[in-house]
Amino acid sequence: MIDLDKTDRALLRALAADATQSAGALGRLLGLSQPATWRRIRRLQDNGVIKGRRVDLDPEKLGFGVTVFLGVKLATRGRVSLEDFERAVSAIPEVLSVQQVLGLYDYRLRVTARDIADFERVLRRRVMTLPGVGDVEANVLLSEERRPGPI
Repeated sequence: MIDLDKTDRALLRALAADATQSAGALGRLLGLSQPATWRRIRRLQDNGVIKGRRVDLDPEKLGFGVTVFLGVKLATRGRVSLEDFERAVSAIPEVLSVQQVLGLYDYRLRVTARDIADFERVLRRRVMTLPGVGDVEANVLLSEERRPGPI
């Protein structure tokens, strides 16, 4: 873990809100010069605090109006390897994230679809045919508030 001062934390909050801001704009916001801001960003990247920058797409504007979280429990019979399941599920384009979890289910998947009928197709033809899939529970996302987390 790296020691972060209040300026580092303010910088991270600003980047979490809008990662497209330039080092000059961030510096003006934080009362730092552009080179000083860039050095801080570089140090945070080099230490793995900043892992990357992503574009936040709006699925609805792209025609994907349904998001479903699937809890997947692997069947004990057949003893499929976790790597085989992860590789197969990661190849499904509608699966946005794959999380191995502890609890009732072994995995939590975030799946997007155009509508409920499209989701049913993805579930039946792609997810349920994966190696080792046992029980599956679906939860349809109604709304979402994204937060940057504790910084």
